[in-house]
Amino acid sequence: MGASGGKRHPKKVSTFSGRGTTEAFRFVWKHRGEHGVKALCRHLNISRSGYYAWANRKPSQRASENAELLSKVRKVYNDSKGRYGSPRVYQTLRRDGLVVGENRVARLMREWGMKARVARVYRRMTKRCDDLKALPNYRLDAEKPDAVNQHWSSDVTYIKLGKRYVFLAVVLDLFSRRIISWRLGESLSADFARATLREAFTSRQPASDLLFHTDRGIEYRAHKTQALLKQHRVRHSMNRPGQCTDNAEVESFFKTLKGELLHATSFVTLRQLRKHIKHYIEGFYNSCRLHSGLGYRTPLEFEGVS
Repeated sequence: MGASGGKRHPKKVSTFSGRGTTEAFRFVWKHRGEHGVKALCRHLNISRSGYYAWANRKPSQRASENAELLSKVRKVYNDSKGRYGSPRVYQTLRRDGLVVGENRVARLMREWGMKARVARVYRRMTKRCDDLKALPNYRLDAEKPDAVNQHWSSDVTYIKLGKRYVFLAVVLDLFSRRIISWRLGESLSADFARATLREAFTSRQPASDLLFHTDRGIEYRAHKTQALLKQHRVRHSMNRPGQCTDNAEVESFFKTLKGELLHATSFVTLRQLRKHIKHYIEGFYNSCRLHSGLGYRTPLEFEGVS
């Protein structure tokens, strides 16, 4: 009780100081629409008057630059539909002529919750059939391709559609990482894999010395598939037993596809799924997505296609 007989209210003392106070003010600014300034200041034990003084203060040159950079970072991130992490956002900004540090881009993205979409990938188990011949991995001794249509790779993955699974087969050019043919279907068979391969032959017209690598699945070892490869004078290479990383490039594509397109997204019909995969492969992955293994160029750029 004071001399005047009234109650004294304790002065609010912030638990933050210096840089910490600024970080608290930024937190309030970021989340004020969800929880309100009053509640946030009370929760963080900071002064509302101090917050408003900070919020109304003319921003520093660095803060203005960060705000402008954040706008550009967010545009690149949103244009990729949340698929890009900081390395690809940074490389895109560089391609646009912006001089900025990679760590600065990463910090801004981290502060504003911008993370690349990722998903856990479940590999399919290849079936064994003893009367179908398995082949050696010829890629182990082969030189890396230095042009298109020298080395191709193919595989099939499962995609969940409602309560069932459908299958996606792709053929990838190992020089440019370009998906040159793909097919989505409801059943996995030699005819399914062979049709995907036939489309690749039709669109690319490779020379007769092509090296074609796959896993040891029966759809690739089937007699009809082998006959098609022999017809085009293709040398067929296969993974070593239990070595799925022998086909790492296609495995990487499937991981990217599932993380960037399918993760946390539900598709109802096969037609709907096919439409989105087509747009992803042909409208984004081959033509727009920057690949770290290609020096942050797109597959079409790497092939010299304008």
